[in-house]
Amino acid sequence: MELVIIGSMGYDDIQSPSGRTSGVLGGSAVYSGLSAAFHARDMGQEKLSVGIVSIVGSDFDSESEEKLIRAGLRLDGMQKSEKPTFRWSGKYEGSMDHAVTISTEVNALSDLVPVLPTSWKNPQILFCSSASPESQNLVLDANQGSLVTALDTFQLWIEKDFPGLSVALRKVDIAIFNEDEVITIGKHPNYIVSASKIMSGENLHGGILAGRGPECLIVKRGSSGCVCIHSEGIITLPAYPSENVVDPTGCGDVFAGAFLAQLTPLEGRIGDIESMRRALIHATVTSSFNIETFGTDAICELKRGKYRARLDSYRRMVGII
Repeated sequence: MELVIIGSMGYDDIQSPSGRTSGVLGGSAVYSGLSAAFHARDMGQEKLSVGIVSIVGSDFDSESEEKLIRAGLRLDGMQKSEKPTFRWSGKYEGSMDHAVTISTEVNALSDLVPVLPTSWKNPQILFCSSASPESQNLVLDANQGSLVTALDTFQLWIEKDFPGLSVALRKVDIAIFNEDEVITIGKHPNYIVSASKIMSGENLHGGILAGRGPECLIVKRGSSGCVCIHSEGIITLPAYPSENVVDPTGCGDVFAGAFLAQLTPLEGRIGDIESMRRALIHATVTSSFNIETFGTDAICELKRGKYRARLDSYRRMVGII
């Protein structure tokens, strides 16, 4: 298996200036998985398998499952619980750079034991998206042969289990956080300073003596683009300028899925900063499609020609051909 994603699958209730919707398919593993699966098709890499490890409840309908399978995702790692499926409710206002969480119902996700199917063990790239730190650490310890490991998080886990999150951050190669998460963990209003304190281990639980953090930290900055702080230098890219902003939910997960899918040809050589830049360009362009509809429809229905046209436009825009 080339890419395995551990995270949430669920349903979202979303409000934005464009309207509102309820019960749409969502979750970090869903958004990042659909994005990675698109890139597997776009690169013509039929052998690039993308698998999801998550848990859902009995209320997870067959239509949602079929939607993921049609996209090319492997669901052998999807577990079932008697509890309801994970559910998130949120709203966006103003510039819509930040979601206001109304409620997070962890539900079945609290029962997730992230055991990979035997044939998936030690995938080339292992991505622990915003599951609990306990789940992240379990799967990282069980798959130490992966060439690249990465994780994401969200505010709930920073508040509930920062020691566990700190342990996980010391095990992975890449952390993919939004700017608010970086500032919360790094405890400095300048996100570059905060990122440095995370990577050095200074502001993780236990401090520098407990060990360094990740080798690479990517800061997702919404409409301000992204910054990658890497051992070989810093990469900065603007966001794609979009007029049609409907729903930013899952953009960070779509970004991560595209980025990691683009790393698979490197076979673990993430020290190549130009290849990292190319992967971040793909991630930026892919996430620009996600904001144009509620839920996952934009990524599920994305066509190669439309994607490649926007990719070429963005490259010209930033002066990279």
